[in-house]
Amino acid sequence: MGGRVLVVGSYNQDHVWSTDALPAPGATRLGRYATGPGGKGFNQAVAAARAGANTVFIAALGDDAAAAQARRLATADGIDLRDQVCPGLATGCAGIYVDADGRNMILVAPGANAALSADFVLAQQDALDSAGVLLAQLEVAPEAVLAALQAGRERGALTLLNPAPADAPTSAALLQAADLLTPNETEFAALLARHAGRELAAEQLATLDEGALHDACRALAPQASVVLTLGADGAFVSHGHHRHGDTRGYYRAPAAPADTVDTTGAGDAFSGALAAALAGGMTPFAEAVAFANRYAARSTERAGAALAMPRLDELDG
Repeated sequence: MGGRVLVVGSYNQDHVWSTDALPAPGATRLGRYATGPGGKGFNQAVAAARAGANTVFIAALGDDAAAAQARRLATADGIDLRDQVCPGLATGCAGIYVDADGRNMILVAPGANAALSADFVLAQQDALDSAGVLLAQLEVAPEAVLAALQAGRERGALTLLNPAPADAPTSAALLQAADLLTPNETEFAALLARHAGRELAAEQLATLDEGALHDACRALAPQASVVLTLGADGAFVSHGHHRHGDTRGYYRAPAAPADTVDTTGAGDAFSGALAAALAGGMTPFAEAVAFANRYAARSTERAGAALAMPRLDELDG
């Protein structure tokens, strides 16, 4: 596919427990355990790379075994890792609990992720200069994310913010620095309440008509395009000042079929694949969204996060 994607974000060592049903508070259940790489940033970097983009990943790591694994895995996927080493801090980690229907609960300990500095990001001038798309999330220091988005835009990159997790701090400046937002229902509802003073239940969003959804997206981000991911209901696209080759200002994009095993990382798969498609010049925008939907659907068909990301030759296989 080609194109250059710069991802700024988190690396976590994931600890995953699979069980028939998620435990209720105070309950104990039997399950199966596995560990592997994750973190929204790394997941998205792997997705972008496996979807065909030349990918640079800027992150903060501890001085530990998990950091060494991050470097090995990045090299294996051809990712140019630029890591800020933080002695005395552990590499980020996450506890993930997955039930038989693929639903998950996640608890994250940020560790070194919270120490990623804006200065370190801005020092990667060659990566910023060459990026076609700059992709960031909210599992690292917000100052670093804002600096990355602003620097990417100044250098002509398309700036894409995946505003996750939903409880991460955000500002008007952060949203304004993004040309494109990719929230899920929970993240969108939280942002809409915080920045537009409008209350919509996350579970209500998929049932709203297109006009109402577009109005809510414009209230949140008047200039940016918003791609609201809706799980099994696909995605909703709402454009601001730039339609990126689309003829319609807003529309629904259906989900791709999947034999779902684990939804962990599906949103990251979508954002990483969308970044790769846009960096590679895929147009119109609706085609890039359809590609990202197919990619995310295929990522749910096996367990895990980063290592579940499909390669291009697996999408139609």
